[in-house]
Amino acid sequence: MANWTAFGILSRRGRTTVVGTATSDSKARPMFSRSRTCLVALGALLLSACAAGGSIAQGQPKPDWNLADMPSQNGRIFLVTGGTSGIGYESAKALAAAGAQVVIAARNPERGEEAIASIREETPDARVRFESLDLADLASVHALAERLTAALPRLDGLINNAGIMEPPERGTSADGFEMQFAVNYLGHFALTEELLPLLQKADAPRVVTLSSIAARLGAIHFQDLQFEQDYDPAGAYQQSKLACLMFALELQRRSDAAGWGIQSIASHPGVSRTNLQVNNGFVRRSIGRFVLQPAARGALPTLYAITAPDARGGSYYGPTGMMELRGSLGFAQVPAAATDAQAIARLWSVSEELSGTRYPSRIAD
Repeated sequence: MANWTAFGILSRRGRTTVVGTATSDSKARPMFSRSRTCLVALGALLLSACAAGGSIAQGQPKPDWNLADMPSQNGRIFLVTGGTSGIGYESAKALAAAGAQVVIAARNPERGEEAIASIREETPDARVRFESLDLADLASVHALAERLTAALPRLDGLINNAGIMEPPERGTSADGFEMQFAVNYLGHFALTEELLPLLQKADAPRVVTLSSIAARLGAIHFQDLQFEQDYDPAGAYQQSKLACLMFALELQRRSDAAGWGIQSIASHPGVSRTNLQVNNGFVRRSIGRFVLQPAARGALPTLYAITAPDARGGSYYGPTGMMELRGSLGFAQVPAAATDAQAIARLWSVSEELSGTRYPSRIAD
């Protein structure tokens, strides 16, 4: 998912460091001060990118991995949230072309039918269907899980892809949560828990959760998790994508500890042309024409994570070019905040409470 905060278009409250919590400053910054902060953040990302190129981690994916390298997915079943456009659509299309049965879950049935028709133009025998899902409504999440549990023999892969980016005005979900937190993170947190039994029925189930390079600038604002005191579109987006990354890594740790047998992997698409840019201004959209990569290219880290035999649970995949904006496939840099054990445990506990879900200590045989 594209995110222009990587270029230093930061929050009003100056939340530029990657920490567990952040202080609040509701006063607007002078332009020169904000520019200086942007340059500092940009420099930090450049240093991180340079450091990433200094060594090759064991098990590094083949840099030129593409759809031709994807193994057959015949007989496998996948659920892709937000699969009607962008990264989700490209992921669903590729999986269907590889022989998988694909369920696209999204809010708009009309766009769902359009996506299915488009996929079948390229793959006439594609086994793809639409299911209604509003991640901003936990009742809708629960209803989808119930329908799928009744209809499917198993679920081989779940791609937690759907998301929104930086709505200028603070919105709230049906359950009263800040909209980006609800859609990007909490809805997926609840959906994954409810689908655990269905995932366990597969031989080698995987859950891939999409984060963003914005996670590097994020913080979990436990003192104002819903941004009720001072809404900041960029800060709320960064928080939600950091939460997604923390969730993916912690899900793998818990799977290992409890013997769930589920591989949990995170991915990000760099900066790609998707409908997330709807809230970007004219200047950001104009620059994006020269920077953004096609959505099909941005979907490769996710497709590698969900299908490649060598993909590793607990890993984070993305582009490896400058600042991870685009480029060859590889391991993405994990920000320090995403490995803060205390913050992860606190976020997990809060998320269970807010979503009304409870992950089991183990899954029954």
